[in-house]
Amino acid sequence: MLPKIVLVPIDFSANAEQALDYAAELARKLGATVHLVHAIASLPSALPVALTEQMIENLVTEHREALDKLVKTRRTLATFGPPTVEVGDARDTIIGAAKALGADLIVMGTHGRRGLSRMVMGSVAENVLRHAPCPVLIIRAKHDES
Repeated sequence: MLPKIVLVPIDFSANAEQALDYAAELARKLGATVHLVHAIASLPSALPVALTEQMIENLVTEHREALDKLVKTRRTLATFGPPTVEVGDARDTIIGAAKALGADLIVMGTHGRRGLSRMVMGSVAENVLRHAPCPVLIIRAKHDES
């Protein structure tokens, strides 16, 4: 079965935009709809910084506007659904959005983090790959070489 609903997680990195461009081209060829999702990470409770509800609402609005700009510049390439902005862990947000949308494919970038950084923070792409309810296509950053 060819994908009709393509989910693209966006963290506003260059690699995420590469993945979006790839997904838009693929969606155009398949007649699929692209949905963007962005997660605003919640701060660990151990930090002495509290975000007010208004601050969180402002962040959500700003990030939704940024997603709208990404869609606007690609509107002629593919059909897009409404973008989603959630507050929470990126891994949970992506998996939840894929389930809620009934996504047939997730197209996402990876920075290919290695070493201590990856060990401490984990890999969002790897986690999504392991737990997604649908196939996942990982787009490597152009500068990655292995």
